Parts: sequence; C-alpha cells; structure tokens
Amino acid sequence: MADAAAGDEKAPVAAPAPAFPIKLLIIVSVIALVFGIGGAFVVVKFLGGASKGAETSEDHKGDAEEKVESKSEAGGKHGQAASSGVMFDLDPFIVNLADTPDVRYLKLTLKLEADSEAVSTELSARIPQIRDAVLVLLSSKDVNAVRTTQGKFQLRDEITQRVNGLLKKPGVRSAYFTEFVVQ
Repeated sequence: MADAAAGDEKAPVAAPAPAFPIKLLIIVSVIALVFGIGGAFVVVKFLGGASKGAETSEDHKGDAEEKVESKSEAGGKHGQAASSGVMFDLDPFIVNLADTPDVRYLKLTLKLEADSEAVSTELSARIPQIRDAVLVLLSSKDVNAVRTTQGKFQLRDEITQRVNGLLKKPGVRSAYFTEFVVQ
C-alpha cells in the first residue's frame, strides 16, 4: 500500500502550463493599449481641438482688429501699407474645365483690388479684354489644378499677372475669389 500511496502522490502533480497563452495575452494587451491611446488622441485632436481653435481664432481676430485700428490712428508708413485699395467687381465666370474624359464646370466670381481710382477707371474701360484673358486662363485649367489650396493661390496670382499685363501701368494688387464652385 505504501507503493500505491506513493503512486497517488505523483499522479496529482499537474503538468506545467505552456507560456504561449501568457505571451499572447501580453501582446494583445499592449496592442489594445496602443490603439486606445491613439484613438483618444484622434478624438481629442479633431473633436476637442475644433471648438477650442474657433474660440482662439475669434480672440485673435479681435486682437488683430485692435492692432489695425491702432496703426491706422497712428498714421505713418504702417498705416499706409495696411490701407486697402479700391475693390473692382467682375461678373461671374462660368467655364468648362480642360478635363478630357469628364465635362467639368467652374463658376468663379472675383474682385480685383486696385491701387487707386485711376486704375479702377482703366479696369472699367478694359472689361472685355479682362474677361477674355480670365476666361482663356480658366478654361485651360483642369479640376486637379484648381481644387487644391495651392492651385487656387497660383490661379489668383496668374489672374493678377494677366490683368496687370493689360494695363498701361500695373495697378492691381490682388484678385479675391468671392465664389468658387467646381461641378
């Protein structure tokens, strides 16, 4: 019986558990932690940052307006440089873009900032030439060139250069898009 008792003592000893499930548990936990932190970052960055950014932009906008007012009251070079020119409105442009397989349209309304009333008067006298130059430029663009922010800035510069090329003395500071629709 002693042999039987000795055999019973050895039998209940359990085999050691494999280490594989513990390693798997640790790896899954680390991956879940990384995704959790990344998801929290994305939520805070995009959802939390939007309302905070709007509040700060309004605060900065008020500060900027106060600085402009103080500069204009003080006069001098800074006030003159910050002064806006004469705005010249153009009728809307509707053109077919140069996309080959698809037919795409661009509706663009813009204003030109002229240096003075004299330049504005010259612009009024040259409306047909200005419209032609802008229409030719717009119809040469494709949708990829005008959809990006960089493309819009480049288009604005090209319009300003073409209009200044039509004038006796360049007097258009910039072109401003007041409506920009691609369909």
